[in-house]
Order: sequence, then C-alpha cells, then structure tokens
Amino acid sequence: MVKVKICGLTNLQDAFHACYSGADALGFILYPKSKRFIKAKEVRKITSQLPPFVAKVGVFVNEDPRDVLEILSYAHLDFAQLHGDETPEECEYVGANRVIKVFRLKSSDEVEKIRPYIGKVRAILLDTYDSKVYGGTGKPFNWEIALKVKSEFPEVPLILSGGLNPENVKRAVETVNPYGVDVSSGVEAEPGLKDREKVEKFVFGAKCGRIAK
Repeated sequence: MVKVKICGLTNLQDAFHACYSGADALGFILYPKSKRFIKAKEVRKITSQLPPFVAKVGVFVNEDPRDVLEILSYAHLDFAQLHGDETPEECEYVGANRVIKVFRLKSSDEVEKIRPYIGKVRAILLDTYDSKVYGGTGKPFNWEIALKVKSEFPEVPLILSGGLNPENVKRAVETVNPYGVDVSSGVEAEPGLKDREKVEKFVFGAKCGRIAK
C-alpha cells in the first residue's frame, strides 16, 4: 500500500490528526523563507508527543549538512528531505540511509540529473519546478516524467509530489504507482494549517489507489 506523507505541519493538533488519519510520515519545513516554516524547538515539542510507527521528516533547503545533522538529532527527526541544490556529497554526508532528495524537473531531458545521487540517498522525491519557490506550489507535476524516472532508476523508492490533492491522488497512484505520495498545500485550509476533511480524503484516496492498481 502506498505510503503517505503529510507535509508543512506547524502544530500538534494537525500532526495528531494526520497520524490517526493513516499518514505514514509527517513533514516539518525548517526553511525560514517558507510560508510553512516552523522552528526546530517547536518541531521538537511536537515530535516528542507523537505516537510510534510514524516517520518524522525535516525539510531543508541548501542548509549546511552539519546543521542538518544537528537539527535532526535535536528535533527527534528520522529523515532529512533536502529540497535545494544539495550535491551528492552533501547528501552522503548527512547519511545515505536518511536522506530524501527532491528533484524539481522541468522536462524528461533532466532525468539524468538524478543519476549521481543513486546510492547516496534513501529515496527520491519529484516536485514541480518553480523558479520562485522550493515546493508547496500546488502546481501539478508531470506524471510522464515520473514514469520515466521509475523506469530509469527502479532500485530507488520514488515519492511523488506536486499539485496532489484529494481529487487527483487516487489517479496519480494508479498512473505512476509510486512508493509514496507527499502533500502540503493540497490539504490546507491556509498555509501551515490543515483542512482535516481534506487530509482524511487524501489518505483514503491514496491508499485506495494502490488497491485499485
């Protein structure tokens, strides 16, 4: 069954609700320029109260790898989602077993950008390219590119993001058959605050999509 990550969480209530709605992972954005930014000390307060068996992911953009490791430890985070221009060497420094590397591909011609990271990251996440922001755009990712990535790099878990919402996630899972899906703006009432009905529908739609496949 496809894994579901609810990202851009900023408070304990939304985090708890995501857990009990069936989310497999929760994301906390530690990038100050994001509308969904949360400080490490606030993340620590939330993660220390969460139930077991849910992965906790810190989202970073061009952060010094040494600081990433320090924040992961301090905030009780399991994985680092690196959303910027991090090199394969920087990913490896943080730890190949705990890095989710994000690729914002504009076309299928850019798929080869992923190759140097193979073996240096735990999973790859595909998100929509936008020159102004790193993620959370709400714009759909091209699923044909995702299929090409799966074909080229079948050994690496693929997480699909970009413009997913309760209305299209089932079709995305049926089409791409990814390891996981990641959503932020698609289940929000406003940036940083989740719409609980949308969260529930998204998780249900994602997991039913894999069943239908």
